[in-house]
Amino acid sequence: MSSMLWVYTGTVLLLVMTPGLDTALILRTSLVQGARQAIFAALGINLGLLCWGALVAAGLGALLTASELAYHLLKWVGAAYLAWLGIGMLLRPRQSFHTEGRPQTRSGTGWLLKGLASNVLNPKVGVFYVSFLPQFIPEGASIAGYAMMLASIHVLLGIIWCGLLIAATRPLGRRLREGALVRWMDRVTGGVFVAFAARLALTAR
Repeated sequence: MSSMLWVYTGTVLLLVMTPGLDTALILRTSLVQGARQAIFAALGINLGLLCWGALVAAGLGALLTASELAYHLLKWVGAAYLAWLGIGMLLRPRQSFHTEGRPQTRSGTGWLLKGLASNVLNPKVGVFYVSFLPQFIPEGASIAGYAMMLASIHVLLGIIWCGLLIAATRPLGRRLREGALVRWMDRVTGGVFVAFAARLALTAR
């Protein structure tokens, strides 16, 4: 169990560090509006992840406990989804990552809600959790409780990474705009996703 937790933590850390919409929002907000507003945006982003984690954990617990067929269907759909994501990142890595933009001034609460909406309104987060979390839940464990713990690890790492982005906005922003780094991170993350898709497809319950 402990070894799988370390594998999960390392994989999620890689995912958190791969530049995406959340990273762009944090860097833009910190550069243009300041650290305080960026902190609120980061809290909203990770609160959105926690909301999806709670929904998926409850749904997984009910679904996987009730039906063997649902388990196997979810396993194959999840494996296909992870493979699709991974192959896409391997074959078509991004050539650049842009953080430019001038967000409109708003209150701290407004930035928190903007960060929250960016993830709550993104069903891909829920699909990813449904696809990814089941393979790290040990047999006999509480599915809902363990899935929520895994989602909480993701949120904790996300908060730490957002803090680092805010603290080092300018140097990190410049580095993340380098095409070679973005392509490398996409390919590494894509390879990890493909590996986990294969593992998920081949693992018995």
